[in-house]
Amino acid sequence: MQLDPSIIRALSLDPATTTVATHGSSGFNATAKISTTLPTGTRKHFFMKTAPGKDAETMFRGEHASLNAIHNAVPSLCPASLATGLTDHGNAFLVTDFLHMSSRCSPGNQQGFSGMSLAAKLAKLHTTPAPIPDGYSKPMFGFPETTCCGDTAQPNGYKESWSTFYSENRLLAMLDKCERNHGKDAEFRSLVEKTASTVVSRLIGDDHLNDGKRITPVVIHGDLWSGNKGNGQIGGEGPIEDVVFDPSAVYGHNEYELGIMNMFGGFGKTFFDEYHRICPKTSPVEEYQDRLSLYELYHHMNHFCIFGGSYRSGAMSIMKNLNRKYGD
Repeated sequence: MQLDPSIIRALSLDPATTTVATHGSSGFNATAKISTTLPTGTRKHFFMKTAPGKDAETMFRGEHASLNAIHNAVPSLCPASLATGLTDHGNAFLVTDFLHMSSRCSPGNQQGFSGMSLAAKLAKLHTTPAPIPDGYSKPMFGFPETTCCGDTAQPNGYKESWSTFYSENRLLAMLDKCERNHGKDAEFRSLVEKTASTVVSRLIGDDHLNDGKRITPVVIHGDLWSGNKGNGQIGGEGPIEDVVFDPSAVYGHNEYELGIMNMFGGFGKTFFDEYHRICPKTSPVEEYQDRLSLYELYHHMNHFCIFGGSYRSGAMSIMKNLNRKYGD
């Protein structure tokens, strides 16, 4: 397997001491491990994804920005992304720190071990204010790059209002994608539009959520199901930590993260109890489960968009339940 010269240049590697080999698998791209010897004599490893096409270029730019947004807030939570771009042959690439996966975490007395569980790390991420975007004077909801949840490109243009962002950039944008993939659906459209216009403002409106005090945008992983977490060594060395990967980040309401976690499971009561000790439920607390259902709705819609089938009925069920309670 040959390493493209563009990646040699992007990482400032010595071709004479650098090798590349296929490593792991992915549903959307080819994956490989790059190994090199640094001038100090230290062996260094990187993880690389490559894929053809403009869609892959968009996906990798979003993942690059997403990984670094998370890593900058909680360095032990995910690898840093080091480079993204186009190879000399026109394929898109992404290179990150190598993540050596393991079946268990290291004991807490190992040098460099953060001592933090995944719940504590996620809570730290969700209690760290997102950076103020370039060109703005205050926090905004959105993200500097288009990100992909699965292979669905998500529009992340900045909004001052979280409820506006969630209605327009998530629910209504996903509705259009669903109809492009599966055709017009009057019943589905009507219910999504009613949910976006009525339920969203009732449950997560700026004047309602957090007792009317504006919530602070935080970095959200965006696709945190059990398949995107594990135990690993960032950089391929040092302590084994709870880690996450394959993010599609956004600056948003922390509970938005919990929608997909709730949808697929893999995070039990102990996890959420620890998480909420550090990052409490947003007020009104009695509407917490309904907010999670509203956020889970987006992922049912995305899965319907990608896979079709029964995910439509899951989305319809959530919307009918929420509209019965909050739709008038």
